[in-house]
Amino acid sequence: MDYSAIKKAAENYEKDMTAFLRELIAIPSESAEEEGVAKRIVAEMEQLGFDEAFIDKMGNVHGVMGKGEKIIAFDGHIDTVGLGELSNWKFDPYKGYENETEIGGRGGSDQTGGVVSAVYGAKIMKDLGLIPEGYKVLVTGTVQEEDCDGLCWQFIHNEMDITPEFVVITEPTDQGIYRGHRGRMEIRVEVKGVSCHGSAPERGDNAIYKMAQIVLEVRDLNEHLHFDPFLGKGTITVTQQFYNSPSRCAVADFAAISLDRRLTDGETWESALEEVRNLPSVKEFGAQVSMYKYERPSWTGLVYPTECFFPTWVIPEDHPACKAMVAAHKGMYGEPRVDKWTFSTNGVSIMGRYGIPCIGFGPGAEAQAHAPNEITWKADLVRCAAVYAAVPMNYNASLS
Repeated sequence: MDYSAIKKAAENYEKDMTAFLRELIAIPSESAEEEGVAKRIVAEMEQLGFDEAFIDKMGNVHGVMGKGEKIIAFDGHIDTVGLGELSNWKFDPYKGYENETEIGGRGGSDQTGGVVSAVYGAKIMKDLGLIPEGYKVLVTGTVQEEDCDGLCWQFIHNEMDITPEFVVITEPTDQGIYRGHRGRMEIRVEVKGVSCHGSAPERGDNAIYKMAQIVLEVRDLNEHLHFDPFLGKGTITVTQQFYNSPSRCAVADFAAISLDRRLTDGETWESALEEVRNLPSVKEFGAQVSMYKYERPSWTGLVYPTECFFPTWVIPEDHPACKAMVAAHKGMYGEPRVDKWTFSTNGVSIMGRYGIPCIGFGPGAEAQAHAPNEITWKADLVRCAAVYAAVPMNYNASLS
């Protein structure tokens, strides 16, 4: 491959990628509200000469280059989280801003920047003849990842019968190549009490007091979870609390909390639930412990229910997909850092549920995700588009 030609092509598209990303940032696209940004991506794919560009029944964008039977996919989610406290923003999160090196705005790093680089990476592949014979390249702009990571690929794999050779996850990687991350699950704990007048609390059974003891035991549990040498330690934390009471002057007769549980290699959803069920106060108070279920309609109105369990995944460093990404990066930008994400991605379904290999490389910084004043870098867009364009041929070569 002529790596210098690939780099030059990506550099020539910097202004186009920057303009495209700024347009996407300007279209609000929180989970289940991605219609506008999905249609804008399809329009860009059509303008760039994709062989196919369409939106599926869930609302995911599909763009195809090439005619082969084997698929190499590049996935990026097109939904964002909300804005949070607006006073924390120094600029309008949708108007954003641009200077010589940066682009600001909600979704820049997490993660419409990755979609932009993938779309233009595929364009470079077509321009320079970089799609191996027998292959096609699929670029997906997927929905509801922030709400329920991997749900989109449950639909794509199960309902559309799409099984790529491997998938490049374009989430932000701080310019490293990432080969895995911890899984996660969403747990609910409920405990009941008996209400009474607040002037005589001894007549009742305060559910909030019971839950307070459970919360402290959850905090302590976090310090003793399993540690994996690559992915790190499992974690658990309280993220939400709820209660029911007849009034502000009545003892609470119900309390509940939500738990975010990060699963490292070697942990399962069954073992994670049992750890919570075995907490002394959970047992003493007969608290109910369960896993949440996700049933929110997509922007098209489709409901595709799933349990809120998102499996751990790790790909070996010597896997052909990892070797192809490393070779593509090395050919243009030098030896890469190979690492892992702290957060989770659609890889929880792609590889975690279905065993389809994943490798991660994307523009932006992980620390920018969900933060106010979110930015990404123009140089990252260029670098990722160039590396993406070189991956299919390197993968094909690694198999021979």
